[in-house]
Amino acid sequence: MLGEMRINGIGVIDDALLELDSRFTVVTGETGAGKTMVVTGLHLLSGGRSDASRIRAGATKAAVEGRFALDRADGAAEVISQAGADTDEDGSVIAVRTVNAEGRSRAYLGGRSVPVGVLSQLAEELIAVHGQHDQLRLMRSAEQRAVLDRFAGQAVADPLAEYQRVRAEWREVAAELADRTERSRELAQQADMLRHGLSEIESVEPQPGEDGEVAERIKRLTEVDELRTVAGAAQQALSGSAEGDPDQPGALGLIGEARRRLAGSTDPALAELEPRLAQVNTLLSDIGSELGSYLDGLDADPAELDRLLNRQAELKKLTRKYAADIDGVLAWAEDARARLASMDTSEEALAQLAARRDELAGELAEHAARLSQARIEAAARLAEATSAELGGLAMPQARLEVAVRRRQIDGTDDAAALDVEGQRCHAGADGIDEVEFRLRAHQDGPALPLHKAASGGELSRVMLAIEVVLAGADTVPTLVFDEVDAGVGGRAAVEIGRRLAKLAASHQVIVVTHLPQVAAYADRHLVVDRAGEATSDGGITSSCVRTLDSTERVGELARMLAGMDGTETGRAHAEELLTVAEKEKSTRDGA
Repeated sequence: MLGEMRINGIGVIDDALLELDSRFTVVTGETGAGKTMVVTGLHLLSGGRSDASRIRAGATKAAVEGRFALDRADGAAEVISQAGADTDEDGSVIAVRTVNAEGRSRAYLGGRSVPVGVLSQLAEELIAVHGQHDQLRLMRSAEQRAVLDRFAGQAVADPLAEYQRVRAEWREVAAELADRTERSRELAQQADMLRHGLSEIESVEPQPGEDGEVAERIKRLTEVDELRTVAGAAQQALSGSAEGDPDQPGALGLIGEARRRLAGSTDPALAELEPRLAQVNTLLSDIGSELGSYLDGLDADPAELDRLLNRQAELKKLTRKYAADIDGVLAWAEDARARLASMDTSEEALAQLAARRDELAGELAEHAARLSQARIEAAARLAEATSAELGGLAMPQARLEVAVRRRQIDGTDDAAALDVEGQRCHAGADGIDEVEFRLRAHQDGPALPLHKAASGGELSRVMLAIEVVLAGADTVPTLVFDEVDAGVGGRAAVEIGRRLAKLAASHQVIVVTHLPQVAAYADRHLVVDRAGEATSDGGITSSCVRTLDSTERVGELARMLAGMDGTETGRAHAEELLTVAEKEKSTRDGA
């Protein structure tokens, strides 16, 4: 849950600390005092889009900081861990978002700078903000399907995951088949070029690194005389003159003489050097033998040189056309073979792809049918539960119907067309179903789509009823409602307050409202107050956020009752609202 939030420099709020209850917190205030800035801060903290126009006049930046407790949020803990952030000793984590005057923002989590997207991921696990914009979004079929899927839980999530897995492969195979069929001539030409190249390379049969080895052997054969001179001189320097000239004894002869002189010395220090010279003598003898073997194998071989030059020419022909060296040529050949495998446009290859596509289509149709059935079953439960909640929201005759129908199509132009139980349907990413919420305002009335049947106040109540129903399956611990009670009053307002209090039994609930009937049910009451003088155009220079005690709360509720805070009647009405609400909440809390 969100334990506290600090707002700096947002709108008319200079600096405010909001200490939030773990159950139901309400935020009230006069029109224009800055209540919406609280929701703006929550949006920023949730990774929402930054807007420099929200920065308080004269401030260089805006900042919002929130402390989240992670008691029930395993997903949030994973986000925090992956971001490398730290939690405090009490298990909470602090998130911070700043926005400067140029509109650039920074995000921090657990003392570490993170991308703004990390705050979005965290918010998905911890907080859900609902406002009048969400009511408009609820009009869309895709959003209604998402609500139904969310209510159904694993009953829909499991078949949906299987459907999406098979659909991805089906679409891939179908796209490959269409591509090969449409580009058969082009692909055939490319395949001929690849086969020609492979044939040319395979006829030469190059070996890895062969071009370097051939070049080295050619160099040795072309420089044989020079190499013989160098090796012969080195051998003579070691072994001495071949004629046995005593004036040219060679290194071995000189070392032999040194060994004899040292071995005959009576000084132990000199005698000890003789074994070391013996080691040198052995090493030089080995080198001399290797030089001899090298000279024996250094005969000129014009035929071998000619063969190597021809081989080098063959290899260079390949490296000029396909790659810089033979290793690159071999890599090109490997890639060409892989490309050829995917460019087979023969009738047999196309038939195999078509068979695989049809096989996957049959499997996909089965998953689609199971997914539709799961949604139909969940739709009946959602409609029944929501209708029951509407009865408690001063809409006793209203009934919500959740219609699930397949998106049938005509013709064959749709690339995602799928035959499901004899019907031609569009196989979208989320299935073949369209979901529509319909409201029957009274028993004998027609069931109409929400945008036709519900007024603004009724739509608020429908959304709240759905939220109450979804609460049991919703893992997000904190729910925020921004004036979702707009257009509502009287008994309906009281019922909304009761339902929000009911939600607070399983979730932390934060509500921005203008209705005293709703505010009376809160466990903590925050008010956004003017903290400065009004400007010349009637605006407010500054606002602050205060937590009200019981006496102040009565006054605020009386003010909300049509500005009756200065009258005994208004205060008495406010006290009555609080008494009734507290009594009902004590039942909720088991007191």
